[in-house]
Order: sequence, then C-alpha cells, then structure tokens
Amino acid sequence: MNFRTNIQLQKEENQIDYASKLLLIGSCFSENISKKLTYFKFDAASNPFGILFNPKAIETLILNSLNEKIYTEKDVFLLNERWHCFDAHSDLSSSDKNELLHNLNSAVKSTNKRLKEATHIIITLGTSWTYRFIETNAVVGNCHKVPQKKFTKELLSVDEITASLKNICHQISVVNPKSTVIFTVSPVRHIKDGFVENSLSKAHLIAAIHQTLGEVNAKYFPSYEIMMDDLRDYRFYNSDMVHPNKTAVDYIWEHFKHVCIQENTFSVMKEVETIQKGLAHKPFNPDSEEYKAFLSNLHQKILVLEIKLGIQF
Repeated sequence: MNFRTNIQLQKEENQIDYASKLLLIGSCFSENISKKLTYFKFDAASNPFGILFNPKAIETLILNSLNEKIYTEKDVFLLNERWHCFDAHSDLSSSDKNELLHNLNSAVKSTNKRLKEATHIIITLGTSWTYRFIETNAVVGNCHKVPQKKFTKELLSVDEITASLKNICHQISVVNPKSTVIFTVSPVRHIKDGFVENSLSKAHLIAAIHQTLGEVNAKYFPSYEIMMDDLRDYRFYNSDMVHPNKTAVDYIWEHFKHVCIQENTFSVMKEVETIQKGLAHKPFNPDSEEYKAFLSNLHQKILVLEIKLGIQF
C-alpha cells in the first residue's frame, strides 16, 4: 500500500548551473532556498529589502529598483528609537536615520544591477493579505509594529495579484529579456490571519500565478503543493506548527534541485558539500600532521573549483 501521494515534476528548461546569476525575492521560505543555493556556492542574492510577503510589496520593490528611486527623509519614520521604512523589512532598520537611508539606497542599486544581470529570478509569494497605511493610502511591505488602527487590512483579489505579477514580469523583461522568472507560493501558514483566511489567501496567490503564466514567459515551482499534498503531516513542521522544519525544507529543496538545476551540476554540488563539511570540521588536535594534511587536501579541492568554475569559498 502507498501511504503518500508523490508529486511528479518535470524538469524545467533554462535550468540553473554555476554560470547562473540568481535573485530571490519574497517570503521567509525564499530565505530557505537561498541558504541552500548559497551553501552550494551558487551566485545567489536574496531579499535585498528583507523578507516581503505580499505581491504589491514585491512589485513596489522591483519598480523602485528599476526606476532607481532615491530614498529620502520623507520615506522613513522614527518608532521605538529606531528608523524604519514601510517598503523594507526591519532587518534594514537602524537607530541612525542616515544609516537606514544608506541601506535603502544601496539596496536599490544592488537590486537594479541584479535584476538586469540575473539569469533566474525566483519570487516566493506568502500572502494575499495586505496592510494599507491610512495616512498615505499606500500598501506597506512591513508594519514595523505601528499601531494597527493606522492601517486597513485588505485581501488582494485574484485580478489585482495577476496585474501585479504581469507588471513585474513585463518590467523585468524590458531590462532583461533573457531572464527566467520562477514563481512559487510559500508553504508557511499565516494562521494569525485565521485558518479560512489563510486558505483563501493562498488560493488567490495560486490562481493569480496560473493566470499570469498563461500570458507571460514565467515558470511555477510547487513548494506549497509539495508541503500540503505530499508531506501533509505535522511532523514536517517546526514546533510553532506554522513553518516547515529542516526535513521538509530539505525535501522541497531536493525537488527544486531536480527540477530547476542542471543534472551535470550535481557532481560539482557534491564536491562543494564535501568541502563545506570539511571547513566545518572541528579537529581534536589542530596541530597534528594528519589534520594539516587534511587541510592541505581541502585547500587543493578549493583551488580546483576556484580555477575551474570561479567558485569562491
């Protein structure tokens, strides 16, 4: 008897290899995939404005970056002794206003450059729920613990999300027509919105993505479906019962690898993993001849990959 439903996935065209330049944007699940790519030494940049959950916030990030927006004092505010920006995650916030502005404008420049150079842009959508700041009528990327009474909570419609995703793809294609855009929906459950509300939110995202795929050159990787329909068990969640645990992330990563990464790259990835484990190794006696020989061998392996593929450790 088979007690699981395995999702059968087809390999994508324009797969990733060590010559690829990657940009990952979106929810915290994009951070999980980014960490895997970085561990295996792919050229991957992740969330220059920090984690963003909703499609409108991601659209704002991409448009501001392509238009080379310059952030000024009017774009930031002071709360709880720290300066924040509604367009960015609190990771960029600072106790120094000028430091925050520097972080924001540096992120604009780096994102602009990466959008123009990236071979693959992976966008992970987390929720259809948005918060609109009443004072400016703008949808924010992060509320930064500003009192909730200052926002209206809204659910983006399928048509609104589709319009955002089409615009994202169009704007990217203008500056980088050869890039491959890959959409995915985060398997992280936003149950603070409510169980029914979370399901509705995810449904809007999935429907909008598939509506978009019919009209633009983009791909879809089913992270959400693998979690919900293949794993579908609480043993694959962290103790908060919301975020996928390491086992689940590793499992989804293996699917991503076989669908989106060139098979002839796997041998290099295996060599990179051997080196990474070697670098993390804690010797009993760091002065022993055996350990010195181990380090010398490891250094030779690193040199080979640096010369052959330009991989930097």
